[in-house]
Amino acid sequence: MSQAKVGTVISAKMKKTVVVEIAIQVKHPLYKKRIARTKKFKAHDELEAKVGDKVKIAETRPISKDVHFKTLEVIK
Repeated sequence: MSQAKVGTVISAKMKKTVVVEIAIQVKHPLYKKRIARTKKFKAHDELEAKVGDKVKIAETRPISKDVHFKTLEVIK
């Protein structure tokens, strides 16, 4: 398994699935300025996280066509 990622739940409208947004900062190759990048992941959720919760997710076997992550814990 790969390392766990921490992100914010932005949608919890599906049954047992949440959409988690991971935000990272990368340095622009030419201008050397930090740029915010975001990526969205669908994660299987047995913990019933709500929108706005900070959660830890980890990669797992494919659960459906789009869901390849699982929520490990609700941080806040």
